[in-house]
Amino acid sequence: MATILVVDDELGIRALLSEILTDEGHTVELAEDAAQARLVRESLRPDLVLLDIWMPDVDGITLLKEWSASAQLTMPVIMMSGHGTIDTAVEATKHGASAFLEKPITLQKLLRAVEQALAKPSQRSSLPALSGLGEDGRLGGEALAAGHAAYPAGLQPPPGPSAEQSFDLDRPLREARDAFERTYFEFHLAKENGSMTRVAEKTGLERTHLYRKLKQLGVDLTRGKRGL
Repeated sequence: MATILVVDDELGIRALLSEILTDEGHTVELAEDAAQARLVRESLRPDLVLLDIWMPDVDGITLLKEWSASAQLTMPVIMMSGHGTIDTAVEATKHGASAFLEKPITLQKLLRAVEQALAKPSQRSSLPALSGLGEDGRLGGEALAAGHAAYPAGLQPPPGPSAEQSFDLDRPLREARDAFERTYFEFHLAKENGSMTRVAEKTGLERTHLYRKLKQLGVDLTRGKRGL
């Protein structure tokens, strides 16, 4: 079992995560801000850190950068946020985060991300899996999970709906964003058997906008199409 540091300014979140992780047999330490997190990290050297992004003094991304720049990122770090975007997830990954969880965090997502981060600490800087990308760039549905190798540029993931895919981030941001969105819409098209009506409802897009978006991304609308 591991020593896990939970950093979040919300008392309820800290208490909930502590209860869940303690029940799993882990030792849990708590910090409500970056200052406390620095002290705990220095004194206890935790095996894993769950780090909230939005905190009142120093935000989680800044603290992650600080640890990375000072060679203190010796443990996997899972970022947490209720307002996650692709840009934030990419930045967190760039600076060494092993995974990104969107709040509210379900038990299954939490335990899976923790298990993967602890099992593969040497891969904590590798690309996490993304799914559930919305029109505004928010990360919804399945959260980011660590430990998946990125697909080489130009190589498509296996066909069919999959809630978790990996992507090559060694490319310009626009190309990476398009790849995320393309996979997101292909996932829902396959899941809904090509029904544009249900995909529009599922993704929250007006159908005309959805058609235009799919055409822009080069998504094959005939594959698995059953009807509108």
